[in-house]
Amino acid sequence: MNTSKPDSSFGPVTEFILLGFSFEWHIQVLFFSLFTTTYVLTITGNGAIVCALWCDQRLHTPMYIFLGNFSFLEIWYVSSTVPKMLVNFLSETKTISFTGCFLQIYFFFSLGTSECFLLAVMSFDRFLAICRPLHYPNIMTGHLCAKLVIVCWVCGFLWFLVPIVLISQMPFCGPNIIDHVVCDPGPLFALACASAPTIQLFCYTLSSLVIFGNFFFILGSYTLVLLAVLRMPSATGRHKAFSTCGSHLAVVSLFYGSLMVMYVSPGLEHSAGMQKVATLFYAMVTPLFNPLIYSLRNKDMKAALRKLLGRSNII
Repeated sequence: MNTSKPDSSFGPVTEFILLGFSFEWHIQVLFFSLFTTTYVLTITGNGAIVCALWCDQRLHTPMYIFLGNFSFLEIWYVSSTVPKMLVNFLSETKTISFTGCFLQIYFFFSLGTSECFLLAVMSFDRFLAICRPLHYPNIMTGHLCAKLVIVCWVCGFLWFLVPIVLISQMPFCGPNIIDHVVCDPGPLFALACASAPTIQLFCYTLSSLVIFGNFFFILGSYTLVLLAVLRMPSATGRHKAFSTCGSHLAVVSLFYGSLMVMYVSPGLEHSAGMQKVATLFYAMVTPLFNPLIYSLRNKDMKAALRKLLGRSNII
């Protein structure tokens, strides 16, 4: 593998080397097979949910519209990093172009930020449905639902645009080796020829705002939901509400737990191995389990999937 460090006399860096996992060849092939299977299952599971919700008119309600957007977002979220990761497992050079690296960062962070906002909106939807059931149809209209979805996507793709552009303008004259599985601002700050503490603080501030802001909003929403559920006289109603909210909180815990470790602690040094494991967790594991946690425990969702599979068998 080519891991030579370019000398600054030869000009600026035009590509980076993503070291990934440095294992023997047969272990690399094993990881390639495992991650390929995970990627295919993630695309299939989330794609099936999107298709089932699209085809079943009964599920064209705000809760399922949010869920459909969440699954659609997950497909692109894993696709922003995993295909390149899979190529690098079998590649000797493990290179990524300068432009490709920053495009990967932009889409990975933008889609992740959109996911943070969408999880917050989904918690707000459940709060209205459970705590304000009589007013819910008048508040969460189709028009408001569409607006919230659009805001999540637009804000997600604008949130980190400026800091990523600023990082790309920093001088990179060597070395060009990133000890990570994906392009990430942390290692890039270390590779820059000049320190930029202001940009670094700006990035961590934006990360903290989007992660902690949405997390505490979700926590507050579900605290109110929990109090409302405990006051329900019907045991069946309590069980249904706990089931829906429990699924959402499981996804939130998986996603936010790893994000907080990585992106909201500027003074904490993380080992390269820890960074790789945490990144794989929120980039691959949570998108794989989200369809199972969110949808396959829902009887309406299971009915829609069975209906979709029935159509496929007929075809």
